[in-house]
Amino acid sequence: MSPAAAPGYAVIGGGISGLVAAYRIRRQAGPQARILLFDPADRLGGVLRTEHLGGQPLDIGAEAFVARRPEVPALLAELGLADRQIATTGVRPTVYSRARMHPLPAGAVNGIPASAQSVAGLVDSATVAKIEDEPHRALRWQPGEDPPVGAVVADRFGEQVVRCCVDPMLSGVYAGSGDTIGIRSAVPAVAAALDAGAPSLSAAVRTSLPPSAAGPVFGAIAGGYRVLLEALVRAGNPHWVASAVTAIDTDATGWALTTGDGRSWSADAVVLATPAPAAAELLAPLAQESAALAARIRHASSAVLAMALPAGTPLPPQSGVLVATGEMVHAKAITLSSRKWGRHGGPELVRMSFGRYGDDIARTVPEATLTEWAREDLRTVFGVDPDPLEVLVHRWIDALPQYGPGHGALVAELRAGLPPGLAVTGNYLDGVGVPACIASAGHAAEAALSSDNVNRRA
Repeated sequence: MSPAAAPGYAVIGGGISGLVAAYRIRRQAGPQARILLFDPADRLGGVLRTEHLGGQPLDIGAEAFVARRPEVPALLAELGLADRQIATTGVRPTVYSRARMHPLPAGAVNGIPASAQSVAGLVDSATVAKIEDEPHRALRWQPGEDPPVGAVVADRFGEQVVRCCVDPMLSGVYAGSGDTIGIRSAVPAVAAALDAGAPSLSAAVRTSLPPSAAGPVFGAIAGGYRVLLEALVRAGNPHWVASAVTAIDTDATGWALTTGDGRSWSADAVVLATPAPAAAELLAPLAQESAALAARIRHASSAVLAMALPAGTPLPPQSGVLVATGEMVHAKAITLSSRKWGRHGGPELVRMSFGRYGDDIARTVPEATLTEWAREDLRTVFGVDPDPLEVLVHRWIDALPQYGPGHGALVAELRAGLPPGLAVTGNYLDGVGVPACIASAGHAAEAALSSDNVNRRA
């Protein structure tokens, strides 16, 4: 492809990060810019995937976004989709621990309670006493450190709080646990409060609690994430090349890309929006240290089983269940989607997630077995055993990066080692949620737009 008068951009990866990067570039560079979007999949969107189940749209990848962050509402408004944002019904989730359901502790930050009273009944009396005594014990904390969040919570509040409160939350977000996620990633506000001199973990959590009038925690999009993805494609208007980039190199005018079908492409700037393992492979010839850092990021796999149950199935009035570590339940989380989002009439939609970091459930367990496990779990947790009207299984292999201790420093070093004109974005960098991916993609687009090659072309 010969260079054109207008700057050319290559976005490698068609998930939410790549689509937002292409859209941001289009907004600033204008209709004349050449934007190539490389992704070999049969559909764009990455881990955002909307299917129809029981005649209703249902997201079987990421399901919701943190509505208290500004990125998704702002993007929806830009795209003329503000009226598509919906909120939860307000029904609360529960925790399944010690073979029964408990209310999810109120006044907690990602599972870390602010008071002993909030977990009374969920943990034993000795643990409650340890939490009550915690403000009176000397705190050992070095500003800037990033230990596993589970180690900090176990030391201050006890191991039961980790397994019954923290692990269920982190399992839902990362398919990880308090042992695998650093405190700065799991609860950045708590870590910042400790850095600022909070005298105890209890005080740090209380300082980090959102205001009571902050509004619903989670939001979703009416019609599913497909609505957002399609709008981004229309507005960004990239040229989709349905092939994988196998090599990136420099040439006399900028960047030279090779795709799996043997074709060559040129660009003035590149945004690499692939998962970390693919990024590591592509970066290796260009930035060895950055590639090695990307390769260090570990991943978990998860299988999502969605089922449509007969209308009137006697499910409880709650949004779902998070499962504590060590319970005799196969799923790590059960979402009662119809109850959570207020879908009335028609089948009851339920999502169940299987697989945690370190296991191979998502890779190896057959669909028939997952379906039987799902029915067993519904009997165990809710006491119901309906015949599903429809079942859908999707496997997300190596899709959930583990933000281990020191993750923030790793990412800063990774970015610092990149050559000019090449930027990275994706869920392995600044946060696994959709809002964080949108923010990361915006920064990557800005880096691409300000590269020297683009400025010379302009």
